[in-house]
Amino acid sequence: MHLPAIKRSALFELVLTVAIAVGLALALQAWAVKPYEIPSKSMEPTLSVGQRVLVNRLGTHFGDPEIGDIIVFHPPVGAEQQRCGVERPAREVCPEPVPQESEINFIKRVVAGPGDRLSIEDGHPIVNGVEAHEDYAQPCTDSSSCDFPKQITIPPGYYFVMGDNRPNSDDSRYWGPIPDDWVIGEAVLTYWPPNRIGLF
Repeated sequence: MHLPAIKRSALFELVLTVAIAVGLALALQAWAVKPYEIPSKSMEPTLSVGQRVLVNRLGTHFGDPEIGDIIVFHPPVGAEQQRCGVERPAREVCPEPVPQESEINFIKRVVAGPGDRLSIEDGHPIVNGVEAHEDYAQPCTDSSSCDFPKQITIPPGYYFVMGDNRPNSDDSRYWGPIPDDWVIGEAVLTYWPPNRIGLF
């Protein structure tokens, strides 16, 4: 039994519409918005393990990250082993990352940008002589990870990032600032679990 021409046309139109919709959804995820699951405790109390956020991938093409933004990015190779690009004393932040980009994703908060002068006291960044007011940050308890009195200057095109869980975050303190072309996008909202839904 053959379908009438009108029904065949309607069926073809439906299949084409679904295919276009799926293609647009995949393109949107690939180029504009990407879901991301929080893998560690480094952003607590702001973001918990297993919480999900949407990352705006278009924003990085039209504007630079700003201090306070939560971003997803590729860290330098060796970040998980706290590998710095240069030798430095233990009580100094890493001023320069290794030049190779890792394929893994991290999520942290931008605390200083290109040209900023940065030191860290009690886990809080002091940027250009002004201490940041961060009521979202987990208080520091260990001076070895909380106090870095020697000031560094963030290179042009680089960003210094830290987790909100200052005593327990693997971040720029140990492996250096990241170049802007390693930034994937800015986290714009959290959508899971339902009781944590909201914009950043």
